[in-house]
Amino acid sequence: MKIKNLFWTLWIVGGGWALFTLWAGASEGPRSAEPDPDPSEDVRRLLREHYRIYAVPLPDSLDFAGEPVPLRYPYVRERLDKELLINVYWQSNTLLYIKRAAKYFPVIEPLLDSAGIPDDFKFVALAESGLQHVKSPAGARGIWQLMPETARKYGLIVNKDIDERYHLEKSTRAAARYLKNAKEKFGTWTLAAAAYNRGMQGLEKALTDQKETDYYKLYLNPETARYIYRIVALKEILRDPSAYGFHVREEDLYAIPPHKTVRVTGRPLDWVAIAKAHGISYGELRYMNPWIRSYAYPNKAGDTFEVKIPIFE
Repeated sequence: MKIKNLFWTLWIVGGGWALFTLWAGASEGPRSAEPDPDPSEDVRRLLREHYRIYAVPLPDSLDFAGEPVPLRYPYVRERLDKELLINVYWQSNTLLYIKRAAKYFPVIEPLLDSAGIPDDFKFVALAESGLQHVKSPAGARGIWQLMPETARKYGLIVNKDIDERYHLEKSTRAAARYLKNAKEKFGTWTLAAAAYNRGMQGLEKALTDQKETDYYKLYLNPETARYIYRIVALKEILRDPSAYGFHVREEDLYAIPPHKTVRVTGRPLDWVAIAKAHGISYGELRYMNPWIRSYAYPNKAGDTFEVKIPIFE
């Protein structure tokens, strides 16, 4: 069979992998006994001439919360390069980061500012959860990935019916208090961020055992060792996405739907009934208030809760 048409489509997918699709159309007429030609040379030529994967140039300088990243060290440059490559070439994931950042950063930013926490810490939330209400194998939950005991220590309700680790505003305030305490304990915002991932006790032990005061000189567990580099890489990309090839229109971005806030109380709180009373479904109530974790809450203490009710035109 003779090859009549040869069409190549190449594109980059997550992690820098390439997917190649070859379409060959058979010529009209009777079959030929001649074997198909080997297209290997055509493949190599097309790759050389038309397919490009570029290394990502490192910026001349970077900082986290105003504290310089020491790019003069080869190992710092190598680790940062890895995180930039991962996030630049894992396009679908980073596009979702950009879309979600437009939705959640406007809520997080003023809360951090009012608590005296540098704006760069919004990228901690991004690195922790991808700005999703997820659960870790260790039991951390929500956008800020708070463990249950830490959440309770900083004033959040955590039980089977209500889990305020999923409450964006309340969990952000709790995370900010933790970070402020970590900064007071360790002296730098970089170490405060590392402590958020490793835990204060774990980071303190590493600093003591290694007689160090600098995050970038510590030998750490793999997750914390890459933590600041990942945050800085995400900050750099989201600072100017188009500089790294990401082009997102305003209409592509996510946003919190228009809503009103109502105060509810009762013993118990019937969330399905509350939703129906406001003309929405239980699912829509949960979408706007992910901290609600069941159909009803006994509310033995008679607490009052603020609930977001979406407004649909």
